[in-house]
Amino acid sequence: MIGQPEIRNVLPHRFPMLLVDRVKEIAPGERVVATKAVTCNEPWYQKLGPDAVAADFAYPKALLTESWAQAAALLCTWESPEPDLFDGKVMLFGGASEITFHRAVLPGDVLEHHAVISRALGDTVIIEGDSRVDGEPVLTVERAVMAFRPASELRPSEQAPVGS
Repeated sequence: MIGQPEIRNVLPHRFPMLLVDRVKEIAPGERVVATKAVTCNEPWYQKLGPDAVAADFAYPKALLTESWAQAAALLCTWESPEPDLFDGKVMLFGGASEITFHRAVLPGDVLEHHAVISRALGDTVIIEGDSRVDGEPVLTVERAVMAFRPASELRPSEQAPVGS
């Protein structure tokens, strides 16, 4: 079982946006299984009042997708982590297609993310997978693209002052 110290050595994310708790198994360059426990103590539930109904506690779909993408990012960078965003290569989420949400995820659920590399093309990786709760699919990602770019190319270039 791989925990927070190792995950934080690979991903630059931190609270409240580090959305992977553990890595159950990893075969670098092939596949990963990672988990995230959803709790009612997360910041996204903070504004729910006493009249909140069960549907109000549905884990935000964008965060469910982000959590899966972080598991995929662990897979892509496990052998050569670069969590310092100012040097080396930066991993960018290029996009995803054919994402299906099967059911709501609620506090108390433990997400199990599965990601598999389907192709690696130079500095670009294509991944597919799903997220499950108790073996039941809650999210399916047909394709996601991660791209690696030098940090120096992503910084704004210095421009001459206006009026020069």
